[in-house]
Amino acid sequence: MRIGLFATCLGDTLFPEAVKSTAVLLARLGHDVVFPPGQTCCGQMHVNTGYQREPVPLVRNFAEQFGDASIEAVVMPSGSCAGSVRHQHEIVAERYGDASLRAGVATVKAKTYELSEFLVDVLDAEDVGAYFPHRVTYHPTCHSLRMLRVGDKPLKLLRAVDSIDLVELPEADSCCGFGGTFAVKNAETSTAMLQDKMRNIAGTDAEVCTAGDSSCLMHIGGGLSRIRSGTRTLHLAQILSATRTSPYVPTEAVR
Repeated sequence: MRIGLFATCLGDTLFPEAVKSTAVLLARLGHDVVFPPGQTCCGQMHVNTGYQREPVPLVRNFAEQFGDASIEAVVMPSGSCAGSVRHQHEIVAERYGDASLRAGVATVKAKTYELSEFLVDVLDAEDVGAYFPHRVTYHPTCHSLRMLRVGDKPLKLLRAVDSIDLVELPEADSCCGFGGTFAVKNAETSTAMLQDKMRNIAGTDAEVCTAGDSSCLMHIGGGLSRIRSGTRTLHLAQILSATRTSPYVPTEAVR
């Protein structure tokens, strides 16, 4: 299958390893991964803050970059960006776009997936050959859980990882408090929600907290580092791409 990889803004600027790991994983499973070089932001930030007309150029660009018929699926390591493409793009196109944009959005929407749902629903692959001998807990992000409804697909993938010690996260479905601009506009509330999440993570004694969104991991990871918890955050793609011949090496070990 020819797969178009969408990096996302955070992946491009702050967490490139999650994007690289997604490409490595999909290629290892036998697929042709392409990276349209003209891709930009999906426009989620604009829509979330009420600026629905402004992201029209971004939505149009996304449809043009990934609308090529040779691209059979569009995959991204982000539940929030996948949710934006599948839900918000249609709203923007209907309200402010033309017929061409609406058609392009519909075409791309139908083949866009968050990584875990693509692996489980499209490829029917739960065991992807990963090896990760660490104690891990999983945080289900709000967009993946409530908008995309990926359910336990990430957990199915994690349970199949060789040598992993997967522990349940108490109150896992509670928001971590990030919410994009929510964390900026409602800092005190966001911090209180983060403290609850960190307390639950600490109770698992996990070495790693993983999730399908770098945005939530950035928020959680920042909090965990400030309290020197000893727990790292790592994107799901990085765990799934690790193998016995190419194992995950903590950053601290190579400094």
